Amino acid sequence: MALNPVTPDIIARLQGALPASAFREAAPHYLEEPRGRWAGQAGVIVAPETVEQVSAVIRAAAHDRVPVLPYGGGTGLVGGQISAEGTAPILLSLERMRAIRGLYPEENLMIVEAGAILSDVHDAALGADRLYPLSIASKGSARIGGLLATNAGGVNVLRYGNARELCVGLEAVLPDGQIWHGLKRLRKDNTGYDLRDLLIGSEGTLGVITAATLRLAPRPAGEGTALMVVDSPTAALALLSMARDHMGEGVSAFELMHRAGLEFLAETLPDIRQPFADPPEWFVLIDVGLARGLDPATALETLFAEAFEAGLVSDGMIASSEAQRHDFWEVREQIPEANRRIGSVSSHDISLPLGAIPDFIARAPDVIARIGAFRINCFGHLGDGNLHYNVFPMPGRSRHDHMDERSAIKQAVHDLVDEMGGSVSAEHGIGRLKVADLERYGDPAKLSAMRAIKAALDPFGIMNPGAVLRAEAI
Repeated sequence: MALNPVTPDIIARLQGALPASAFREAAPHYLEEPRGRWAGQAGVIVAPETVEQVSAVIRAAAHDRVPVLPYGGGTGLVGGQISAEGTAPILLSLERMRAIRGLYPEENLMIVEAGAILSDVHDAALGADRLYPLSIASKGSARIGGLLATNAGGVNVLRYGNARELCVGLEAVLPDGQIWHGLKRLRKDNTGYDLRDLLIGSEGTLGVITAATLRLAPRPAGEGTALMVVDSPTAALALLSMARDHMGEGVSAFELMHRAGLEFLAETLPDIRQPFADPPEWFVLIDVGLARGLDPATALETLFAEAFEAGLVSDGMIASSEAQRHDFWEVREQIPEANRRIGSVSSHDISLPLGAIPDFIARAPDVIARIGAFRINCFGHLGDGNLHYNVFPMPGRSRHDHMDERSAIKQAVHDLVDEMGGSVSAEHGIGRLKVADLERYGDPAKLSAMRAIKAALDPFGIMNPGAVLRAEAI
């Protein structure tokens, strides 16, 4: 269905519904994305301050059949926040809707607006002696609305789940401008279809999330972090199983990293403190949070001793202070930035059944070698099966030298993932980057149902057209 461009009449109508302070200049950050693959466009940029103002924008857009692009922190890696082609949209930023509307520590709940920055939500929860467990590298700029719209994961999914599991209610504006008041503080509410779960992960294609009731967790009485050297991903999986046998749900994160990540850090971010004098081939970062009466350092020492005896680990270190914990995590959290500075030819956010991960890691390099000579940095959230499998040029070359091979590499990796029962989008979403991948690997019945839902809720196709589903296929 053809959409209309933003005209002076539409801008005048928006100016009548919104205060002058809601309008924004076309600053570069609205029209760029972190990997620099696209340059965006916008007919007008608005930043409403209330859900009623968001509703007014959507009603005007629906009336005139104008596309709307919801915009959070701009940190998405699959182009869901960038409209590079087609009719220039109304770019609707949630940046002014940042309020903490309610904090209920006795219920382990918090109500926040969609524009709240993740690190600010962390601070608010800590102020009430609680924890909001969702954590990603871009926590200083990512906003809650975007995190929910993409069902973000991060490092603590193993223990606490994705963004969907950490939300019990939503407020949202639907594509016709109706406001859904779903911010109930209820753990049980079986009253028909679950719009919360439908909107979470929909990437702004079914409506605009404006506020959320978030699930908090008690702060662990004691936390500990360790780096342990393993000789293979198979040994890492066995160590994960052993760690959970020892500490159960006390294992918060279990991150697998390869020597390439340390080499990239040394090359691009030399100020990052390297944990090993001689970088190992494979190592894991284990983060634990335990209840009162349990000492994390002792638990990690016991785990290391048993794993060493079993031949699973050969070396390691346990953080002896908060500063050292920070240093360990800094290594993990800066690997994506080092990757960005090197410049990947093709990056893959994939998930696999845990038992299939070692076989995938063993087979994938041979698949890529048939295309050419490349470096591989494989790392990620081993505890939940999510790997970031990124392919880089050899030293002395750049990703621009391999643009003709990028599609072949991506398809080769994704074909292998699909063959092994995995997913080609683990936590970053589909956006615009992976629309063709969804069509290639998605279940036909699921795709048909998704198109039917999109057509029913957004019959004019105004909400983030071209993201998740190809616009002309709806």
